[in-house]
Amino acid sequence: MKPTFINDLSLPAVAAPMFLISGPKLVIECCKNGIVGTFPALNQRSTEGFEEWVVEIKLALAAFEKETGKKAAPFGVNLIVHPTNPRVQPDLEVCIKHQVPLIITSLGAVSDLVNAVHSYGGLVYHDVIKKRHAEKAAEAGVDGLILVAAGAGGHAGTLNPMALINEIKQFFNKTILLSGCISTGNDIASAIQMGADLAYMGTRFINVDESMAEQSYKEMIMSSRAEDIVYTAAVSGVNANFLRPSLEVMGITEELWSQTKKIDFGSELDAAKAEAQAWKTIWSAGQGVTSIRDIQPTSSLINSLIEEFKEALKRQKDQYDHYC
Repeated sequence: MKPTFINDLSLPAVAAPMFLISGPKLVIECCKNGIVGTFPALNQRSTEGFEEWVVEIKLALAAFEKETGKKAAPFGVNLIVHPTNPRVQPDLEVCIKHQVPLIITSLGAVSDLVNAVHSYGGLVYHDVIKKRHAEKAAEAGVDGLILVAAGAGGHAGTLNPMALINEIKQFFNKTILLSGCISTGNDIASAIQMGADLAYMGTRFINVDESMAEQSYKEMIMSSRAEDIVYTAAVSGVNANFLRPSLEVMGITEELWSQTKKIDFGSELDAAKAEAQAWKTIWSAGQGVTSIRDIQPTSSLINSLIEEFKEALKRQKDQYDHYC
């Protein structure tokens, strides 16, 4: 059974939680304009700061609903469920306290966490890049799977989205979110046609006024094409997609990024020794950069996506009617 909130959205889309990019301003604008806004808990340096962000978002959305009479889309928080993250439990307790509607888990699907979120009526969606991960998450009782296909920003997989979605739908009948190169309303329509319930968009929301990305980061995205995206484990030890120019600025050559292990950056690249610092100076993006040529307010982008989505649906209907 699919969650009812999907029917209330202005667009079947989620703005993905991006490390060092997504914050309250972006989340609030997404939710006010009818799509799900999310952010990583670790974008705040402490659990106390994280709770402040959750409260800020809740108050802003409550005020919006009171002033306009409109219903805001739900918001979500990304939790890194891994033994190396000491904040999992305290951050989860904040989510339970404030009844965060949607929890996105990465690097581990734990049934105890799922049960805790279900206890207050929340939903848990889990990132996967392959069938084995999806099966484990399904066993843990998650409400949805985020299929991170080839070409997505961040820690992407290598499978074609058509293959991945068809494989997962063979055994999982709950909510499916599809991620990977989704930058336009037409892309969203294509994701829905392929069997997804929601499109999961990251890179496109880097280039909005409300994101926390540096101006130079946004400009690099606008000047990049799909071939400028490099899939490498050299930055963090786990394969992810990065902008080639940002790798080159840090002196990371093709020979280095072809390695399967994390680079020992050495004393000359102290800024990249810790992963968080590395992701500050080496910028991630998906192959969807090829469609991004501007920076605009979140509200303006969502309005454009809605119009493109509607046009795509009409075009598909016209084509369908022709064949029928």
